[in-house]
Amino acid sequence: MIEHHPQLSPEELRARIDPENLPFDTTAELNDESIPVLGQERGVDAIKFGMGMKADGYNIFVAGPPKTGLTYIAKTLLEEQAKKEPTPPDWCYVYNFKEPDKPKAIKLSPGKGKELKKDMHEFIQTLQQKIPEVFDSDDYRAKEKELQQAFEAKRRGIIDELSELAQQEGFILQFSQVGMVIIPAGPDGQPMSQEDLAQLSDEEKQRLREKSDELQEKMKEAIKKIRDLENQFREKRNKLDSEIALFVVGQILETYLEKYRDEQDVIEYLKAVQEDILENIDEFKKKADESQQPHAPFPAPQKNGAMKRYDVNVFIDNSETEGAPVVVESNPAYPNLFGTIERQAWFGALFTDFTMIKPGALHRANGGYLVMKALDLLKWYISWEALKRALRDKEIKIEDLGELYGLFSTRTIRPEPIPFNVKIVLTGDPFLYELLYIYDDKFQKLFKVKAHLDDRMNRSDENVMKCAQMVAQFCRTNGCKHMDRTGFARLLEYSMERTEDREKLSLELGDIGDLIREADYFASLDQSEIIREEHIEKAIKKRIYRSNLIEEKIKELVEKDIFWVEIDGWKIGQINGLSILMTGDHEFGKPNRITATVSVGREGVIAIERESKLSGRIHTKGIMILTSFLKERFAHNKPISLTATLCFEQSYGLVEGDSASSTELFALLSAIAGVPLNQGIAVTGSVSQKGEIQPVGGVTRKIEAFFDICKHKGLTGKQGVIIPKKNINNLMLKKEVIEAVEKGLFHIWPISRIEEGIEILTGMPAGELQEDGTYPEGTFFRKVDDRLREISEIVRKYGKEEESKKENEENEVPGGCSC
Repeated sequence: MIEHHPQLSPEELRARIDPENLPFDTTAELNDESIPVLGQERGVDAIKFGMGMKADGYNIFVAGPPKTGLTYIAKTLLEEQAKKEPTPPDWCYVYNFKEPDKPKAIKLSPGKGKELKKDMHEFIQTLQQKIPEVFDSDDYRAKEKELQQAFEAKRRGIIDELSELAQQEGFILQFSQVGMVIIPAGPDGQPMSQEDLAQLSDEEKQRLREKSDELQEKMKEAIKKIRDLENQFREKRNKLDSEIALFVVGQILETYLEKYRDEQDVIEYLKAVQEDILENIDEFKKKADESQQPHAPFPAPQKNGAMKRYDVNVFIDNSETEGAPVVVESNPAYPNLFGTIERQAWFGALFTDFTMIKPGALHRANGGYLVMKALDLLKWYISWEALKRALRDKEIKIEDLGELYGLFSTRTIRPEPIPFNVKIVLTGDPFLYELLYIYDDKFQKLFKVKAHLDDRMNRSDENVMKCAQMVAQFCRTNGCKHMDRTGFARLLEYSMERTEDREKLSLELGDIGDLIREADYFASLDQSEIIREEHIEKAIKKRIYRSNLIEEKIKELVEKDIFWVEIDGWKIGQINGLSILMTGDHEFGKPNRITATVSVGREGVIAIERESKLSGRIHTKGIMILTSFLKERFAHNKPISLTATLCFEQSYGLVEGDSASSTELFALLSAIAGVPLNQGIAVTGSVSQKGEIQPVGGVTRKIEAFFDICKHKGLTGKQGVIIPKKNINNLMLKKEVIEAVEKGLFHIWPISRIEEGIEILTGMPAGELQEDGTYPEGTFFRKVDDRLREISEIVRKYGKEEESKKENEENEVPGGCSC
């Protein structure tokens, strides 16, 4: 029956790209036309939609496999669009004269931030020079002297008037360190001594006391007048100072008010600066050399320095930004994302001010786009929660984590929040998107745009040429050698190998780019000016060689028959299955000996892996399908009773997947029918309840693994692999296997029904169910049906005997009597 079953021809085992059909000799001939994104029409459309939607909540989650270049694609598309958008404003933090612990944020046109800082520095320096000069001028001194003289004259008049009044009443007005004092005077006009006062009569003493009290009242009135004069003088002098300072400051400031007339925040700030300067004009009267403090070995931070409060902290500078900013943040820790307030240590104390406020990624991206990997962001739970809060509140708030969580209680500043205007773009795995969508109630409200990227595209002529242009662009950008048509053809074949589909090309750009770099290295070793097919081939083989140590060790164990795999002869209930092992960066096939045993019983089909907790859920499902197949084919006219066990021999890890379910079914049917199977044929493919053979993954690697074992032990021309017919399009076998098939030393049979596999493995017809409910004589299924009927009869007969025995035991009476 094997000879009559169709086999795959060598041409069907691999898709070949003919280099002669490519319309170029090398990629260097291709133009510089930029292809930003290749084969991601769905994702590109979603990203552009998200960029265009300015409503709240339309942030973007770019979902796709890790090697498809999620961040690169997002960044490329965003930068292309961002150039067409307006450049966002600059932001500066300045001193808040009303609330010093709450620095004020001011918005300026792009590039104006640096200008304002420079202008304020020049403005203060000019004032420090001009104001001392004005207050040191003869004109100012003359006006100040005039005020001083007027004040002194009035004060002297009050004192003289008081002194004259005291003399008329027989008293003297004296001045001491504590102020003015009124003392009684003698006939000679000199102060009376204590002896003179003691000799006075009581009437005279009483008279002096009364006059003294009157004069004391007069003196208090005089002192009040003098103080009022002092206040008036001080006010007049301050007014003089203010008028002069206002003239100087206003004259200089007028230039800046005119320059920044369109910047409302700056105008308000400059007016506040003017008011503060006028209130603190004494600080500016000092000459620059006088105001400078001597250099100390440990200078203290000038936290509240007189001149420092007029500094400008250019928080965000967009002077060199073209269009909207696109920022990629690779470490979205809270300070990196939301900014930080730095501190300066001085002898164990920490100082800070508005000049130490530093921006985060959100500030740098404000007015544009911020790209982050979702997994990196979720590692920082505080950042994720704060980001959602910022998206909700539409403001970027700089908070000190230490103070927020009570790590330390030192006083700090609280900068004014900046309005939030950032489009957030997260990249990550589709599964991560699903988790966030289901379990984070705010996620679906904040990220309404999902850009789902694919990892493969159709292998059309148009896409092939786009690939060639992208390779040319990659070579130019990364300084690699260009590729000739043979090298590019082999690169396309590798791309198909990655997708396991002849009609698809891989979009795992990172993997393809790495392969080009590695081929460039081997081309350099060969002193070749161009990358050819052999360099691509060598890069692929070396990549496998670097990662396949475990595969080689397993092959060695199989070749030594430590891992027992039979490739010749016939055995009942035994077959070679094929599985895939993964070691992180490498996947390879491995043959497995699968055995089945059948006995009389009612336990059904038992998988030893499942009983020993070494079976995954999908594999368990496959075992249950076997039972369903037996019922569908053989339980139409009788009950099925049997006990069967299935085992992956020498399997010491978890068995998962259903790709061996058809293989297990062949072994099980062989054990039931007692018909041996050809051990030179391996099988892969899942099976349905109806006996249909369904496609599986990794078929190329599975065939190559079994071929390598057969080659080592000797090809007989009778060996081969049975695969699902629907997997033909996935075959990209290596040349060695194709050559063996061409010579008739190895075979590959595609099947779509379980009957086809039975005929290939046993050499006898499977048999079709007849109208009378039986299978034809001499067919495989007839043997299975007969054996199942025989087991059922044995179970039924044994069951009756057991029931009869039990009834007899129940009817027995103690003492040997029966009733």
